[in-house]
Amino acid sequence: MHTRRNFILSMTALGTASAAWACPVVPMSEGSVHSILMLNAACGDSNTPNVFEPAILRISPGDSVTFVPTDAGHNAASKRGMIPEGAKAWNGAVDEELTVEFTVPGVYGYLCLPHYEMGMVGLIVVGDDLSNLPAAKKVRHPGSARKAFRALLKELEV
Repeated sequence: MHTRRNFILSMTALGTASAAWACPVVPMSEGSVHSILMLNAACGDSNTPNVFEPAILRISPGDSVTFVPTDAGHNAASKRGMIPEGAKAWNGAVDEELTVEFTVPGVYGYLCLPHYEMGMVGLIVVGDDLSNLPAAKKVRHPGSARKAFRALLKELEV
């Protein structure tokens, strides 16, 4: 079973600083693999439940993202209407690691199905093409997901 403790221990065993995994990953080169953690609570903030870290990830076309079920009960799925035209949708199983390759530039919205309404959502930006951002902003969301996506999408405008 994936737990935050086991993840930290495995990163430490690999010689990675345990705090490094909480920071957004900066792409090294085309074809890089990045990780997004699926957590029961934000790192350093137990009052923010059910999050992806990082919530926004910028990558290059051809890069892959591995969604890591660090805590149990989460999955990662693309949000219909929030991926670029021609991109493949994905829907990972709960508690299973999932790797997705991103070849189509644009903004990708994704969510955890069990915690979507609670606001467990994130964005991946592939390349510099934000042409599908207006369409992504028009997608409707239930509950706290509406506020969470609105805040994340606003960060892309800066």
